[in-house]
Formats: sequence, C-alpha cells, structure tokens
Amino acid sequence: MPKNKFQEVFFTVIMVFFMVYAMICYNISLNIGGMKNEVLLSAFHELAIMGPIAFILDFFIVGKIAKAKAFRMVNIEKDNPFHLVLAISFVSVIFMCPLMSLAATILFKNAGSEIIAVWLETTVKNFPMALCWQIFFAGPIVRAVFGAIFREEKASPVLSSEE
Repeated sequence: MPKNKFQEVFFTVIMVFFMVYAMICYNISLNIGGMKNEVLLSAFHELAIMGPIAFILDFFIVGKIAKAKAFRMVNIEKDNPFHLVLAISFVSVIFMCPLMSLAATILFKNAGSEIIAVWLETTVKNFPMALCWQIFFAGPIVRAVFGAIFREEKASPVLSSEE
C-alpha cells in the first residue's frame, strides 16, 4: 500500500494504465468483432484520452470513497489484510466502471439521443470484465510492481552482546 502522496500518484498511474488499456482493448474488440493485433496498437490512441480521465476520477474522488467504504466493510484488526485490498478493488470497480463507461459513451459511441441506453449497455458489458481484470490480473500485477519498486525495509533483529 502506498505510504505517501508520491507513492499514491505512482500507484494510481500504474493501475490506471493497466485497467484503462485493458478495458479499451476489450471495448475495441467488442466493436470490431474480436481481438486482433491492431487493437493493441490502436488502444494507445484512446488511452491518451481515457487515461487522464481515469486518473482524475480515481485519485481525487473514487479512491477516497473506495477506501472509506472498504474500511467500513473490513475489520482490519480481525480480518485478513488481503480482504481490505479486495474490498478497495471491488468498490473501486463499482464506481469507476459506470463513470468510465459514461466517458467512453460520450467520447466514442456517438450515442445521440440514446445516450442513457448506450451508457447502461456499455456499463453492463464492461462491469464483469473490469471486476475480473482488476481482481485477477491488474491488481496483483500492479501490487507486485509497486512492491518491487517500493520495498519496505524490514527491521533486522539486533543481536544482544549477551549471546
């Protein structure tokens, strides 16, 4: 878990990249009828637009809400600490998926007067993928990368002179 603002920004940037890039690839694949190599490259164009939107939403709004709700759901003194990680991830997806689906609907779907229907359809299609991607792939990868970069120094045992 991030310990200061710099680490929070770094963690959020990495998470946004992994989540948004994957979700853009998923949505492009849905639109063109399947995954193709071209999707991997063309997703970077949308990432330049959707990435900053996701960062702003997550860092300034959703991240704070997710942590607050997760701490109410998990008793950190009794429960496994990983339950808190899962709760934060789950609540983040609950809020981020509809918000990011709305942004994508407005920016890329040309929904016109059907904006509400297209937004709801987009959210319903994205939610299972976003939740599974977050819990099983992006979350573990980002936590591993973050942990490797920001290793906590463990206190070394002090040997007493009496031994």
